[in-house]
Amino acid sequence: MLGGMSVRVRYAPSPTGSPHVGNIRTALFNHLFARRHGGVHILRIEDTDRARLVEGCEDEIRESLRYVGVEWQEGDGVGGAHGPYRQSDRKEAGVYEPVWRRMLEEGSAYWAFDTPEELEEMREFQQINKKPTGYFGGVWRDADPAKADEARAAGKPGVVRLKVPRGETIVLDDAIRGRIEYDSNLVDDPVLIKADGMPTYHFAAMVDDRLMGITHVFRGEEWISSAPKHLVLFRSLGWEPPVFVHVPVIKGKDGAKLSKRHGDTACLDFRRAGYLSGALANFIALIGWAPGGDREVMSMDEMAEAFDLKGIQPSPGVFDLDKLNWMNGVYLRQTPTESLYAGAVDYARREETVGYWAKRVPGPGEVDPHVRLKGLRMLAEADPGYALEAVRLEQERVTTLADLGPACSFFFDEEPEFDPKAVEKWFHEPHVPRLLDHLATALETQDQTWTAEACESLVRGAAEALGLEKLGPAVHPTRVALTGRTVGPGLFELMAALGSDRMLARLKRARGKVGVGA
Repeated sequence: MLGGMSVRVRYAPSPTGSPHVGNIRTALFNHLFARRHGGVHILRIEDTDRARLVEGCEDEIRESLRYVGVEWQEGDGVGGAHGPYRQSDRKEAGVYEPVWRRMLEEGSAYWAFDTPEELEEMREFQQINKKPTGYFGGVWRDADPAKADEARAAGKPGVVRLKVPRGETIVLDDAIRGRIEYDSNLVDDPVLIKADGMPTYHFAAMVDDRLMGITHVFRGEEWISSAPKHLVLFRSLGWEPPVFVHVPVIKGKDGAKLSKRHGDTACLDFRRAGYLSGALANFIALIGWAPGGDREVMSMDEMAEAFDLKGIQPSPGVFDLDKLNWMNGVYLRQTPTESLYAGAVDYARREETVGYWAKRVPGPGEVDPHVRLKGLRMLAEADPGYALEAVRLEQERVTTLADLGPACSFFFDEEPEFDPKAVEKWFHEPHVPRLLDHLATALETQDQTWTAEACESLVRGAAEALGLEKLGPAVHPTRVALTGRTVGPGLFELMAALGSDRMLARLKRARGKVGVGA
C-alpha cells in the first residue's frame, strides 16, 4: 500500500523488436516498486502497430523478463480479472469502441478525413512558416457532424482524433521531475483510432491503464512530450490519471545515445555471452537509480526493499560495460563452486551459447570461447571431478561464464599451446633444463600423493638443489611448462589438480622445447 493506494503497475512492451536494456530497466523498476509496496505487476502486450510486429518477439519478451528475475502476477501468460492482456485481443473483444464512441458523442474527439497528400501539404506549410508541426484541427476539428457522417457514408478513410482544448495550461506532476507545464496551443490532436479501426498507443494504453486500475506508469522520458495528450484524454473521460514516472534516458560512457558499440544488445544476448541473471538485474537497476549510501552489489530482495521513487534521478543514466563486467565477476566469485560449475557446464551445452559464439569471429590473438567451451563441456563429461577442480581454481579470475572456457583450457588441453612471450622470457634461462629434469625425476621416482603442500615442497626442493636464491625463477618456468602461460591460479594448487601423470607428460614436452643444453 502507498498512502492507502493499492499499487498496480504494468510493463507494456510492443512486440516489434528484441527487448534491450532500456526496456528491461522499465520492467525491473515496475517489479521492484510492486514488491516494495506489496502491489501487483501486470504484463500487457501492446501490439496495435500491426505492420511492425516481429514473429517470436513475445516469447523473447517473456524469456528476457524471466532471465533477469522480473515477475508479473497478472497479465499475458498468467491471466487475471482484467483480461485480455493483448491489445489486439482487447480490440476484438470490443473493449475500446464504447470509449471512443462516447468521446465522439461528448465532443472530446472528432472524425478527420484528411488524405496523406493533405497532411503532407499541412506539414510543409507549418515548416515553411516556422509554425508548430502537427495536426491542430484542419477543416475537421470544428466541422459540422453531418459533414463527417457524409464522408463516412461515402466510404472515405477516416481517423478519430483527440480534441485537445486550446488556450489552457496543462500540468503534469511527474514523480521524478515535479511540475511540468504545457501550453495546450502547442499540443497537437493525436490520432486515437486509425483508419483500419486499430487504436493507437495514445488511446489504447491510457484506456487500458484505467480499466486495469494502474496506479503508476513507469516509462521513458521520451514520453514526456506526449504526457499532455494523455492527461487531456483522462480528463475528457472524467478519469483520475495515474502517477507518471518518466525514467531517465540511458547513455554510453561517452555521453552519446546508447548503441551496440556501448554494449546495448538484446537482453538475452547477455545470457548468451555468459552474464549471470542476478548481476545483470543488479547492474540495470542502478542505471539511473541510487539506493542510498554506497551500496552497489545487491540481491533482488535487497533492491526491492530499498526501491524508492526518490532514488530515481532525472539526469541520464550511464551504461558502463566495465562496471557490468566487474559486477558479474563479483557475482561469479560469490557463487558456490558446485553451483558455478553446474551453471558453466549447462551454459556450455546450450544451443544458444554455441550459436552466439559461432557467429563471432575472434580478432587477432583472441581465443575462441566457442571452441574452449566445447572443451570444458567434454571434460565435464569425461572427468567431472577434475572439471570441478578446474572451475574452482579459475573462479577468482574470470568475469563471465564464457571466460571459464579459455581460462580452464590448459586443464583439458593435453598439450596446451605455449605463449611465445612466456617461452622467450623463461625457457632461455640457463637453469631451466635442470629444473625441469629435477621435477620430472621426482615425479617418476617418488611414490606419493601430490597434494598442494607436496607440490610446494617439490618446487622449493628443486630451487634449493639448483642453488636459486629466490623461488620465482623456479615457479615461473614450471608454470609455463605445465600451462603454457605466465599467469593463472596458484601454482601448487594447479599442480595438485593436474596430477602426476599430466605434470610428467607436460614437463617432458616442455623439456623438449627447451632443448638440450638450452
